Amino acid sequence: MPRAQGEVLSSAQFHVPGLPWMKVTIRHSEPEDFQSLREIFAQPGATAGTLQMPYPSADMWKKRLSDRPKGLYSLVACVDHDIVGSLTLFHESRSPRRLHAGELGMAVHDRWQGKGVGGELMAAAVDLADNWLNLVRLELTVYTDNDRAVRLYRKWNFNIEGTLEKYAFRDGRFVDAFCMARIRDTAGSATATTKES
Repeated sequence: MPRAQGEVLSSAQFHVPGLPWMKVTIRHSEPEDFQSLREIFAQPGATAGTLQMPYPSADMWKKRLSDRPKGLYSLVACVDHDIVGSLTLFHESRSPRRLHAGELGMAVHDRWQGKGVGGELMAAAVDLADNWLNLVRLELTVYTDNDRAVRLYRKWNFNIEGTLEKYAFRDGRFVDAFCMARIRDTAGSATATTKES
């Protein structure tokens, strides 16, 4: 049965040494979340790790959350009701030849990076892709210097399929990005893709 918008997808507790146990709740984003998402994408680390521009406006995020294209699933990670991460899964439904594929994008608030939030968002996205949308291929791009993100994606069976040279302009210079993908075989388990050299 489909979940209602805003309904909790998952909830997990995890422990980071030196910090108390934290409960991360994953849910669909709502238009009222625009200020929190603006704050996440205003952080230097989130800006550097995405294609977003610095100094995002609240109005832009309000419009983005209110006028979602068909096939866009927007999840947020919450700790104590504060939004600390965001993940989008875009399922291109206009092309019948790409119905099997989805594209991911993610950002975690700078203060929460490296504390398990990204893993919880990935768990929810993979569950949504595998068990509800029946996607076979998940793909993403990640900057080649974002080692933490690359390690996270590899844990979820994403493999590097290629490198996009001078993919984006960031902080005064061009940077490269990896194309990564996760292929779920027809038996239901994920397999890493390989690229012949």
